[in-house]
Amino acid sequence: MRIFLTGATGFIGAALLGELISAGHEVVGLTRSEAGVRAIEAAGAVAYRGTLEDPESLRAGADAADAVIHTAFDHDFSRFVDNCAKDGRVIRALGQALAGSDRPLIITSGTGMGSPDHGALAMENVFNPAHPNPRVVSELTGAELLDAGINLSVMRLPQVHDTRKQGLITPLIDIFREKGVAAYVGEGRNRFSAGHLSDVVRLYRLAVERGNRGARYHAVAEEGIETRVIAEALGRGLGLPVISVPAEKAAEQFGWMSIFAGADMPASSAWTRKTLDWHPTGPTLMADLDAMDYGALAA
Repeated sequence: MRIFLTGATGFIGAALLGELISAGHEVVGLTRSEAGVRAIEAAGAVAYRGTLEDPESLRAGADAADAVIHTAFDHDFSRFVDNCAKDGRVIRALGQALAGSDRPLIITSGTGMGSPDHGALAMENVFNPAHPNPRVVSELTGAELLDAGINLSVMRLPQVHDTRKQGLITPLIDIFREKGVAAYVGEGRNRFSAGHLSDVVRLYRLAVERGNRGARYHAVAEEGIETRVIAEALGRGLGLPVISVPAEKAAEQFGWMSIFAGADMPASSAWTRKTLDWHPTGPTLMADLDAMDYGALAA
């Protein structure tokens, strides 16, 4: 297939680019910079210039594709609500480019959207449109496109990790360094689900090759790791004491991350594994946290 891939130079997108090319697909990768063009072409793909701020700039790339995978997202969390709204506009533009065809569009969301309530195990057959995470806009927009006949499916991500990055845990490292302590909220029993980067990109490939319209896939290898355990691993790696912070002090300790630091976000992938014959084999989150070079990250 000729696949139009947004986020082609990002953490997930760059790994997915290689996964798709290795499987024999032709990839057209979105980038906004000349450095991105060079990286995409060096990987053996075709570079396409455009920006998330101008959704219409992406339409020609989607028009010429057999499938579209949307992994790009603006991770400036100081503008998180605005960036979620921007993602909705991008998804709508990509979907409109595919109107009148059966060409698949895979969008990206978070596993939390499959949780009916705080701490409830997120499931693929659940979508909570009232979820407080602003990223819900991505799936609300996807639902509009489904109703309009677009062949859309959703990839829901947990904390995607290797020894370089770990989703929301990566900014936690910076916060812990700044504060001089590794912290968790309350008893630290709230959980983050996780999936290794290599397993996640393989699942994207399986979804574009075998996926079904309207499906929601969970790229989850581990259903839930307690944040206390995560904080202890980061404390060891950073050489920092580990403390508990009461919920009412979370905003002071974690800043913008406080909305996630105390969240309980376990997620299942049982249906995904069975449906796409996906079997995660990558290292666990704790293995990657223990194997990281924390000194190199600070450089």
